[in-house]
Amino acid sequence: MSDLLTKLAKAIAKEKIKVIDLTQTLRPSTPVIQLPPPFAPSAPFSIEEISRYDDKGPAWYWNNLAMGEHTGTHFDAPIHWVTGKDYRDGATDTVPVQRFIAPAVVIDCSKEAKKDEKFLLTPKHILAWEKKHGTIPKGSWVLMRTDWSKREDPAKFLNMKEDGPHVPGPNADAVRLLVERDVNGWGVEAVGTDAGQAFSFEPAFPAHALMHGSNKFGLASLCNLDKLPPTGAVIVTAPLKIEHGSGSPLRVIALVHDED
Repeated sequence: MSDLLTKLAKAIAKEKIKVIDLTQTLRPSTPVIQLPPPFAPSAPFSIEEISRYDDKGPAWYWNNLAMGEHTGTHFDAPIHWVTGKDYRDGATDTVPVQRFIAPAVVIDCSKEAKKDEKFLLTPKHILAWEKKHGTIPKGSWVLMRTDWSKREDPAKFLNMKEDGPHVPGPNADAVRLLVERDVNGWGVEAVGTDAGQAFSFEPAFPAHALMHGSNKFGLASLCNLDKLPPTGAVIVTAPLKIEHGSGSPLRVIALVHDED
């Protein structure tokens, strides 16, 4: 093991580097994105006990799981969207593994989202962030903090109204700017990477259409973004290696240097 990796392992063991879990717990009540008819819905998370130290298996406990690929905290691969369908390295089993570990920047929109449940991140907000923290580095994850994950009631988390979901997210021009910055991907605390009203944008669902069309990734249903600094964190985002998978639930881990 190289000296650099040894130092990293020791720093983690001594908690000089904090390991922060950005992942929601999977359970049957985990909210799943809702699509109107006639679109096919994603199955909710379900868990079925196989055995638990009993006649079915006296020394072991395990379960069968069923869910859609995009359930709970999950990874969106480029082939998830029609704009990214032709990338040979765009599925969960073909994405270069180096891209699963990358720096992250956090844009704090929690105050705005608290005042306006349909808050939209615009280039103006991104440029203001960059004026304070520097240009978003190439190959970074950009994470939008809204504190939306603190909505523990699934109905309030999905926040469906008569005109569709009221959920914060980016507008199309903000996504275009991030694509120009050549980011690794875009992550949010809501159930999906787009704003709730993004079906009416041009293009529709730009965090999907533009990000995946540029061979970039998405992360949804993140949590604990309030524990990350604006810059300096590194996140690990490895999805399950599903053959030709469009995405996957995953455990998102952040590494943050403790300067105290």
